[in-house]
Amino acid sequence: MEIVIRAVVLFLFLWAITRLVGRSSVGELSTFQLVLFVAMGDLVQQGITQDDVSMTGAVLSIGVFAMLTLFLTTINARFPRVRGITHGIPVVVVKDGEPDMKNLKRERLSLDDLLAAARQEGIRRFSDIELAVLETNGKVSFFTRTRTRTRTRAQDGAPEEPDPA
Repeated sequence: MEIVIRAVVLFLFLWAITRLVGRSSVGELSTFQLVLFVAMGDLVQQGITQDDVSMTGAVLSIGVFAMLTLFLTTINARFPRVRGITHGIPVVVVKDGEPDMKNLKRERLSLDDLLAAARQEGIRRFSDIELAVLETNGKVSFFTRTRTRTRTRAQDGAPEEPDPA
């Protein structure tokens, strides 16, 4: 029973830590962050099982983590308002070409990182961005300004209409 209690406590602790650390996806982790998370995993394992290296201890601790994950998933599905607490909410970081410095600072996202993400989407400057949203998974969604010139359906990505021949 002690392993179950330790697993629950450390699960909640890790959930709180990942919420505090901020939004970044695994593909965007620095080398240091990756090493830190791997080391944290080892420390968590030691904290849960202590000197118990039995299969029972391992199955019990992994099972508790799986059950708590399923529990959170079920809660999120049944009570959408809880998602803001468990997963966070999207945050507007650029509006009408102007970076929101207050939100950027709160989310610990630098202008350089934001501009790098914009360049990866083919956006050269902030003035081209109508809206940029930092999603709950750490990615930034960009919505660019529409151009005033007339665009063809093919330029918009729509299929050409067939000739009525």
